[in-house]
Amino acid sequence: MVSLLHYQPFKGLYLTYELFSTVFLRVPAWILTAIPKSWRPRARWTIGRSVKLKLTRHMVAITKRVGPLRQRPNHLAITSGLDVNGVWIPPIPELIKDELELWANVSHVSSIQIPGYWQHKKGSTIDVAAPPMPGEKVVYALHGGGYTALSAHPSDPTAAITRGLLQHVDSVHRVFSCEYRLSSGDGLEAQNPFPAALLDALAGYVYLVRTVGLDPLDIIVEGDSAGGNLALALTRYLVEHPNSGLPATPGALILLSAWADLSPQVASPNSSWLDNAKSDYIGLVDEEGLVRSIRSFLGPHGLGAADANPMISPASRNPAMNAHFKGFPKTFIAAGGAEVFYDMLCSLKEKMVSDLGEGDGVRPEDGKVHWHCPPDATHDWVALPYHEPERSDTLREIASWIAAT
Repeated sequence: MVSLLHYQPFKGLYLTYELFSTVFLRVPAWILTAIPKSWRPRARWTIGRSVKLKLTRHMVAITKRVGPLRQRPNHLAITSGLDVNGVWIPPIPELIKDELELWANVSHVSSIQIPGYWQHKKGSTIDVAAPPMPGEKVVYALHGGGYTALSAHPSDPTAAITRGLLQHVDSVHRVFSCEYRLSSGDGLEAQNPFPAALLDALAGYVYLVRTVGLDPLDIIVEGDSAGGNLALALTRYLVEHPNSGLPATPGALILLSAWADLSPQVASPNSSWLDNAKSDYIGLVDEEGLVRSIRSFLGPHGLGAADANPMISPASRNPAMNAHFKGFPKTFIAAGGAEVFYDMLCSLKEKMVSDLGEGDGVRPEDGKVHWHCPPDATHDWVALPYHEPERSDTLREIASWIAAT
């Protein structure tokens, strides 16, 4: 029956049922059950936030059943629209070497032409893909979505992050987002598994340096959720291959609720995977969907790759994981105290601070890891416009962190 919901008229009928049952039954019930503070996901949350979290969780569940509610842009074409500035990112087959070439051959993927999208600060007169202005910082954004969903397009929900950065960070006048390939399927039949997204992210970074003319030190790589995982992998590859014809590492790294460990998470007592299940819209509420995304992403490499490959699970505490962060740029790590990824983000922080030190990285002798953790923030809260005041507070802290450079 679930498969039928992907097709009309079944999809339309089901969505109509969900609309009316949610508006007239679920929302009133959610409001009533949120009146006692002890019944809310977090006692300090308002009734409104409690209801919106449940609505977000329900919408995620619906899309898992019926697929995307509208056709989403993908890597096959530039999707036009109002104020949409799309460009083609050239492939870089000559730069795919060493272990990356080996992984690509196993997955039967190669570097291809993909779209990218520019977003400019409101009122900006900068031409699309224009050379940089003196002192200009450009954000290179990698969207989340579990490597299997969402898009770099400005109409995507995750674009709330890039719009927020443009609004709050004075020195950032434009953001570039890479429409990397999404994974689907399973095992040997998986489409676009690892390292397809990494090949695309690498091509987008090379485009910014070689075509646009940016100095790598003026590029701020930002990633949320799975995009944070990809930002870490991209930076690691640049750090570990300094003499391979690739550009230098970026000037800074912003990780928002980064999915830094794809290995199996244990819902043990006192773990965030269990303790924060009620205050998040991912994790145990859709554990099957999360595992399905991991299997699609890893494809022929198998689930074991998540236990030992630092390009995939750099925050893993598995003894077989040998992930260092020496050579990484200054990094802003944002973790929500109410999200299921909290424990893995603490692990990521510990590992990065061990190699880089804690601080804002203003002077060469300063530590480079800045930790930001609103206690009541859920997963990827910067992408959720209703998640205030944490969303605006985080964006302002990012702005201050960038300005301190």
